[in-house]
Amino acid sequence: MVNFSLEGKVALVTGASYGIGFAIARALGEAGAKIVFNGRRPDLIEQGVAAYQELGINAHGYVCDVTDENAVQSLVAQVAREIGVIDILVNNAGIIKRIPLLEMSAEEFRQVVDIDLTGPFICAKAVLPGMIEKGGGKIINICSMMSELGRETVSAYAAAKGGLKMLTKNIASEYGQYNIQCNGIGPGYIATPQTAPLREIQPDGSRHPFDEFIRARTPARRWGEAVDFGGPAVFLASSASDFVNGHILYVDGGILSYIGRQPQ
Repeated sequence: MVNFSLEGKVALVTGASYGIGFAIARALGEAGAKIVFNGRRPDLIEQGVAAYQELGINAHGYVCDVTDENAVQSLVAQVAREIGVIDILVNNAGIIKRIPLLEMSAEEFRQVVDIDLTGPFICAKAVLPGMIEKGGGKIINICSMMSELGRETVSAYAAAKGGLKMLTKNIASEYGQYNIQCNGIGPGYIATPQTAPLREIQPDGSRHPFDEFIRARTPARRWGEAVDFGGPAVFLASSASDFVNGHILYVDGGILSYIGRQPQ
């Protein structure tokens, strides 16, 4: 029997106060997992805890910077003492800076790579010993279509997400022997508050040019929604995916498979 239940599991979802991370944590919680999340500021923790409580999910929030190795190690140890050893890690925390390469400073480039790539490395390194001792675990890295494609102004983000794809495969290669599965989810273009200006109807009643572009390039003819990630995340976090390892599951409405519409 296929088992999607996460009853008794402890799931750490980084940066899950809102957005895709929140939607994933919600789905894991509804499947039975105990939810732990982090944020860089106390107000984000308060916001997240309140939002989970409204849904009837008793989530535990902690202030922690995923780029601080000592802080992450301390967080994982605290969670083990207070809630239980982490069974599921979702590396969701990330940033993007849309700056042309020639205008981007090395400091800005490093900041994106530090959060989007080094952070998942630090978090995975922190939870792996407990997973090995427990006899298994699941790591889900939130990758991107930019793990496969380039686009103007996102050189740092694409470099980090491309690296995260390969980190995913390498964790699977090194630790699959311990019944640990490491896979990725690659979001397409998602309707979030950050992308809202790109989806606004223009004063003349037309769609924003970028909105038209994304709809035309996506077979589903729509932007993704945060809720679209719940099912894939539960699958990759559950025993249903015990023989799936090193895979990137693109949740993109088919955009990576599509060359685009022929001009009329």
